[in-house]
Amino acid sequence: MATTALLFPGQGSQYVGMGQDLFQDHESARGILERADATLGFGLTEVMFGSGDEAADNEALKQTDNTQPALYAHSMAVMAVLKDMGLPFDMTAGHSLGEYSALAAAGALSFEDGLLLVRERGRLMAEAGQKSPGTMAAIIGMDDADVEAACEAVDGVVQPANFNSPGQVVISGSEQAVAAAMEQATERGARRVIPLPVSGAFHSPLMEHARDGLAAALEGVSISVPSCPVYLNVNAQPETDPEAIRRRLLEQLMAPVRWSQTLNRMQKDGTQTFVEVGAGRVLSGLVKRTLGRDATTIALGTSQDIASYTVES
Repeated sequence: MATTALLFPGQGSQYVGMGQDLFQDHESARGILERADATLGFGLTEVMFGSGDEAADNEALKQTDNTQPALYAHSMAVMAVLKDMGLPFDMTAGHSLGEYSALAAAGALSFEDGLLLVRERGRLMAEAGQKSPGTMAAIIGMDDADVEAACEAVDGVVQPANFNSPGQVVISGSEQAVAAAMEQATERGARRVIPLPVSGAFHSPLMEHARDGLAAALEGVSISVPSCPVYLNVNAQPETDPEAIRRRLLEQLMAPVRWSQTLNRMQKDGTQTFVEVGAGRVLSGLVKRTLGRDATTIALGTSQDIASYTVES
């Protein structure tokens, strides 16, 4: 029996205009996006769709406290259409922020609770980035262990933040320590080191300032037993226990996203098809780089994607 996993993107996949076609073409998606505006008390859809002023629109969308709910709402709008179609799925996972979408898709979080959580998470992370400035960088062409060794070889706060695929690891920490780790990685044979334009050192100890606020927000919501296993970033393991999920969501704030390990575990557990639900195609690319070109990937983020998938199915 074919097994299908749903994957949900995180920060970096957003784009101005996201969700506008879904809003226009699908009543269920429009309902989700209207609920997002009503729940937050401001026009999130205006931020997502844009005003036509490219510079201002990009600036508004890249604010972390807007980016996170925008990506979540977009994924949930796509998910509403897929549920109308009766798309079956057996497991879910999300990259960083996308973990909240994965939980909502599996029924562990209500749409509104998930939306408010990611809005608050984004606000807290932006605030932590101001209180403890830091940065991130991509290390290309090195084994995971070698990247960890490069980080350990320097003083200061720096650690792997995202194990995205074999040969692609993102590191995070203070600007000085990240720069030093980038030098170490280059000396140790990295093919490329790329500084990333981010507002903070996400998934590192520099997010400590956000921890208490996120803990309080998580304690304030109900987490239900999901309808299928949700594979969590912190340990790349399937989880269905609500309190374990709550703990792992808090740990995720400062711990690495073990994405390549998650994909390997999902494949081991029987996944044959990976459906990326939401903005962009980043995760589909990571599936191919991690599991090989024989892995089946489907990216569904626009009305055109969904129409093509409907015809092909």
